[in-house]
Amino acid sequence: MNKEVRMTAWVRGRVQGVGFRWFARANALRIGELAGFAVNLGDGRVQVVAEGPKDRVEQLLEWLRTGDTPGRVDGVTEIWDTPRGGYDGFEIR
Repeated sequence: MNKEVRMTAWVRGRVQGVGFRWFARANALRIGELAGFAVNLGDGRVQVVAEGPKDRVEQLLEWLRTGDTPGRVDGVTEIWDTPRGGYDGFEIR
């Protein structure tokens, strides 16, 4: 069973000012069935929140960690939770 999950990821590295949030959104849409957002944080990290089927959320996390991302990813920390809903697609904040 591919249950619905919520993942919050914090991406560190050179990930602001390089189109990272736009690429995160594009990849979430390419993977499909994901809702959430990507936002720049004041400390230089990007926070990505994604809800959807677990295998699809895992694909997005894998891209964040090892994919062809803009800038440079030094590391990703994530937590898993139950979905809260309320997202209209995947947006950039």
